[in-house]
Amino acid sequence: MLVNLAYLLKKPTGTTTYALNLLPALAELEPYFLATPASGLEHYYPVPNNLTAEFGIRGHMRRLLWTQFQLPGICRTYSRKYQSSDLLFSPITEAPIFTNCRFVVTVHDLTPLRFPGLSKALTWLYKHYVPRILNAAEHIICDSQATANDIVEFYGLSAKKVTPILLAYNNNYFRPLALERQNYFLILGRHAPYKNIGMAIDAFASFLKENKAGQSYELWIAGPADTRYTPDLKSQVEALSLTQQIKFLNYVAYDELPKLLNQALALVFPSLWEGFGLPALEAMACGTPVIASNIASIPEVTSDAAVLIDPYQPDSLTAAMTEVANDARYCQHLRQAGLKRASQFSWSQTGEATVELLKDYL
Repeated sequence: MLVNLAYLLKKPTGTTTYALNLLPALAELEPYFLATPASGLEHYYPVPNNLTAEFGIRGHMRRLLWTQFQLPGICRTYSRKYQSSDLLFSPITEAPIFTNCRFVVTVHDLTPLRFPGLSKALTWLYKHYVPRILNAAEHIICDSQATANDIVEFYGLSAKKVTPILLAYNNNYFRPLALERQNYFLILGRHAPYKNIGMAIDAFASFLKENKAGQSYELWIAGPADTRYTPDLKSQVEALSLTQQIKFLNYVAYDELPKLLNQALALVFPSLWEGFGLPALEAMACGTPVIASNIASIPEVTSDAAVLIDPYQPDSLTAAMTEVANDARYCQHLRQAGLKRASQFSWSQTGEATVELLKDYL
């Protein structure tokens, strides 16, 4: 089996984290990894080191061309060398479609179809390129039942071809630490409109007005800046005169996230759609209360261990912030419920379920 890791980033995001945490379980299948020498993997087939999002749109385009025109030859070579049926596992929705190479892919979300205004290029790919991949795939793995439903709804595929396998978290990193809580609400994520950060800023402004000690609270926004959207968010903060209460932290290194989560009063996760919602799970694993949207995959992750709000109603988020800030007993309940819920997830379970599915196609 070949595993396509040509897209891995040096600064891990969700899809990179997913792939890296599958590696221990995948070792049972003795795969060869399509990866750069810098990956440090023992059994790998070298790929160019300029195929990732770190090289912008050119990196994406080079990877798409490599996938369609170079990867089929690698699959054929591997199959002849090891005299085995060729199966490619791609932890993202990319695979060669003009070839006899058999493959299983993972779909993390269909955000470009739900929010077509984010990127014309991505929307085009998800309308014309992705359906070809999914139709040709032996099977499709996805992160949640919500994403499985989207695949059936948008592409008209049989639900039997799609298997949700929930993600997990690294319990060596995300766990309760002996750190004192601070009075900041935390948002983790990119600054894209569907992350709904603008609504959270308005809700926080209302929270400050409604709480007498409100000025002692802060809202920290951690996530990579985006020249398309970040300036508008900062202008919104300035217009509300909240530059002292709202901080933009930009990208936060993976190793720093547990401390940031452990000291937060609560994680605020008001996204309008998620394929899974790793930040919510990681926050619960740290014993941090979670305030999250009540739509898409998020309730699958949090169950009843979070405060679920309507992401289209700022007042709903304001009320949740007020309750978390003023009710210590309720906060303790959320911490305990979150820890219990997080304990039901593990990467070993995710990996084992993935391996068992792949075995059916080897």
